[in-house]
Amino acid sequence: MYFFLSHLAFTDVCFSSVTVPKMLTDIQTRQQSIPYVGCISQLYFFILFASVNNFLLAGMAYDRYVAICHPLRYTTIMRNGLCVLLVAGSYMVACVHALFHTLLMVRLSFGAHNIITHFFCDLTVLLKLSCSDISLNELVLFTEAGMLFFLLLCVILGSYIRIGTIILRVPSTKRLFKAFSTCGSHLSVVFLYYGTAAAVYFFSSSWGSEDIIASIIYTVVTPMLNPFIYSLRNRDIKQALEMCVNRVKFFNW
Repeated sequence: MYFFLSHLAFTDVCFSSVTVPKMLTDIQTRQQSIPYVGCISQLYFFILFASVNNFLLAGMAYDRYVAICHPLRYTTIMRNGLCVLLVAGSYMVACVHALFHTLLMVRLSFGAHNIITHFFCDLTVLLKLSCSDISLNELVLFTEAGMLFFLLLCVILGSYIRIGTIILRVPSTKRLFKAFSTCGSHLSVVFLYYGTAAAVYFFSSSWGSEDIIASIIYTVVTPMLNPFIYSLRNRDIKQALEMCVNRVKFFNW
């Protein structure tokens, strides 16, 4: 679990670093512009780290499934070699996926001056600004990217459905509490990340202020909250948090 968490923490830092520094610079200097090369580079790394995040969340869901449904075989199934293979495969497939969509974007033509109705160079926003035929890009986006998104989502949902059936087969308060303690953090991150991303890319037809706010949630807020969400599973951090709360109550009294 901590092996996956370390890579999730790394991709969260990189994921936020792709968009947040540029956004803060634009706010500070009030010069909201980005060159073409910088925009394409931002697009590539955004797709890259977003895809790695998706793969890691799916791998962590499978890890939770093995831990709860096959606890006695956990160390033999989730061996070091398999964990390294899952993470390495995530980076490799994400690199190919990001490069594929970036090359398709480079072949398009754009005008001299364009206004991006977003705080970063998003794929769907750039497609709307192109002067070329974007039918191939849209076809690839809705087939390859859509299939990849739903495949990973099915892995996550399938893992938790299987976990739920195993727990409810012999229900007990102790087993429910243990399952929630094991899966609660991951489920919170999945719902926050996939919920806002789906709201932006699948349930919105035009980019408005609501979509930009939702984009900020999954590009900035979610990576920022992940350390706090997963840290609450650590017993030492819980005890330190309880001590801080007790001290605040004592001083207020």
